[in-house]
Amino acid sequence: MLWGTNAGKSCGGCRSRTKMLYRQVSAISLAVALGFAFAPTFAEAQNYQFNSVQVEGNQRIQTSTIVAYTGIERGKTVSAGQLNDAYQRILDSGVFETVELVPRGNTLIIKVTEFATISQISFEGNRRLKDEDLLGLVESAPRRVFNPSVAERDAANIAEAYGAQGRLASRVTPRIIRRSDNRVDLVFEISEGDTTEVERVSFVGNRVYSDRRLRRVVETKQAGLLRALIKSDTLIEDRIEFDKQVLRDFYLSRGYVDFRVNSANAEVTSERDAFFLVVDVTEGQQFKFGQISVSSEISEADSDTFFDALRVKPGVIYTPLLVENSIERLETLAIRQGIDFLRVEPRISRNDRDLTLDIEFVLVRGPRLFVERIDIEGNTTTLDRVIRQRFKTVEGDPFNPREIRESAERIRALGFFATAEVDVREGSSPSQVVVDVDVEEQPTGSLNLGGAYSVDDGFGVAIGLTENNFLGRGQRLSFNISTAQDSEEYVFGFTEPHLLGRDLRFSLDLGVSETDSSFSEYDTKRAFITPSLSFKTGENTLLQVRYLWDRDEMVSRGDDSNGDPLAGPVVRNEIGQGELSSSSVGFTYTYDSRITGLDPNAGFLVQLGADYAGLGGDNEYVKTTAKLIAQKLVFNEEVTLRATFEAGALSWLSNDSSRSIDRYILSTNVMRGFEPGGIGPRDQSAIGTTTSNYDDFLGGNYYAVAKFDAEFPLGLPEEYGMRGGLFYDIGNLWDLSNANTTGGTIVGEGGSFRQTIGFSLLWTTGFGPLRFNFSKAIKKESYDKEQSFDLTIQARF
Repeated sequence: MLWGTNAGKSCGGCRSRTKMLYRQVSAISLAVALGFAFAPTFAEAQNYQFNSVQVEGNQRIQTSTIVAYTGIERGKTVSAGQLNDAYQRILDSGVFETVELVPRGNTLIIKVTEFATISQISFEGNRRLKDEDLLGLVESAPRRVFNPSVAERDAANIAEAYGAQGRLASRVTPRIIRRSDNRVDLVFEISEGDTTEVERVSFVGNRVYSDRRLRRVVETKQAGLLRALIKSDTLIEDRIEFDKQVLRDFYLSRGYVDFRVNSANAEVTSERDAFFLVVDVTEGQQFKFGQISVSSEISEADSDTFFDALRVKPGVIYTPLLVENSIERLETLAIRQGIDFLRVEPRISRNDRDLTLDIEFVLVRGPRLFVERIDIEGNTTTLDRVIRQRFKTVEGDPFNPREIRESAERIRALGFFATAEVDVREGSSPSQVVVDVDVEEQPTGSLNLGGAYSVDDGFGVAIGLTENNFLGRGQRLSFNISTAQDSEEYVFGFTEPHLLGRDLRFSLDLGVSETDSSFSEYDTKRAFITPSLSFKTGENTLLQVRYLWDRDEMVSRGDDSNGDPLAGPVVRNEIGQGELSSSSVGFTYTYDSRITGLDPNAGFLVQLGADYAGLGGDNEYVKTTAKLIAQKLVFNEEVTLRATFEAGALSWLSNDSSRSIDRYILSTNVMRGFEPGGIGPRDQSAIGTTTSNYDDFLGGNYYAVAKFDAEFPLGLPEEYGMRGGLFYDIGNLWDLSNANTTGGTIVGEGGSFRQTIGFSLLWTTGFGPLRFNFSKAIKKESYDKEQSFDLTIQARF
């Protein structure tokens, strides 16, 4: 019963809902029908046809120009989408602040508001960067249309420039000041902020090299008490990226082929006024060269001959530089043998068990490409030939990519250009290439003002005028004046690095000098001229041949207050010879193993020289010198060990006697712990019947000195530039053959070896290198003149 009642009620509700649904369907059908009926009329409302176009609000821009921006033709049907495109084209022109398109029947009205014109640009709040420097960073310019987006870019560029100086908190806000006639003044308000210092640079993961050693590698330095003298203690992103690369190069050159920089994170201090830079590294294992071999895929290239040309040996610590040098050596040998297009492919096999890398240098035939021409652009001052001299390749030669890369480095090394880019592109045919050189000139002249101090010569001033690219010819012209308390020198110099277009350096120096040393009882005057030629005789060797003409004399200082001569009888004999001239030829041969040495932490330098005087002039002699320097870095390259040996011999051939200024006199640069002339033969003749004696140093015909140095860190931050040193010197100066010793009382002619020990403080400052030497002679003669302290300062600014 209950179910039936409910069923009846339900059926009545169903009829009611059916009537409602019928009414809704009828309404929807009517709407759809009306929609179809009026659809053509709606579509036609979105198309336009304009017989005229009116522009309102333009002041500087011509109406025809704005109409041209729209691209709308009179009388032609335009859709709503095309009208929107016209609006966008006008807006994209960048000269209007607002744009509005209003269709009115057959007329299109364009309403615009032009951007104002910039009257002037100014900067406020800048002290570190000058206005002229900032103007070079902005795109906005006076008499141009002001564009807000461009001004924002300008502000970002200025902020980036401050960030490059470590001022990461700098803020730049562009403001406009409206003037009459739709003009504005653009003002960049600058808040420079403080420099963001790097309080500490630390490394994680380094086991072989200490933090102190790695800090010497990277450019980013820690801030310290002397931060005013350094500019590398600010946090700069580009510098950090550079530091990552130099760390890779440092480890890779020492055989750590798996080295990588995992991260370099800058963490702000709790005071938020500085950063901690933490560099996470993985060093890996050190590899050495294993088996070295050469194989040839070219019939005319004998692998044994090329193998004999290699210098790298098994067991040497691996470095990519030695591989590059070996490839260059083999390709150079191929050129000498007339084998064109030979390329060397190094194939490396890794042996993880014994930590070695086997290198097979494979000689293959490269692509047959020729250099069609070398195009040089941007050199407004430098002559083309100066740049072409950096290339060993000329037009028509086989193309060698390695030689082109090395030529680019030689061009940059000239120092004549701010930028120098060398690119290669295809020439007139696939078998030819064109080398493009694009350079940007920079100033090459300099005026150097400097000061100097030494215990030997006192305070002095140095003035130098130098032009390294004289008349764009790549020649060096210089004039230097050096004046000290006890000496003066004026020298003119000229250098032609490529005489007659060859790798032959010609130099000419001429000058005059005077000395008034407090260590001698006479003055000297000298005039000289010396031309020389220098050229490489091998990969590591250089030969210089020279001619020297000089005229010099010893000048008496007169008598003392008692009427006695200041100089002893031997020196007076030499003064009595007056002006004498010498005409000599000589050479210096230099071998430097550091250029292509197998050990980056060790090397030695050998110099041998000889001069013969007798080609005219008053004097005739043979003078020979020798120098040997060996150096090695130990204890993670933090300690430098250096041994130096110097020797010289004078064989006097003239009928006249030699003078003190002709013989060797040891300065403090040669033998530490003694005054200049402090060791060697001396004249100690008595003065009349008094107890006073003369005490003149006379020099010697022979000398030999050995010096041993150890330089080490003092535990101070590396950026302070302070290092310590210990040294031991042993040397001798003897013999007065061919000297006129009449009337003199000579001591020390036979000579004896003196010995000195000492401590050095080496300080590299913003004013120049300072060296403090504290020494003690542990073996000497009673007549020697000690000098327990020596300070040398040389500054250029």
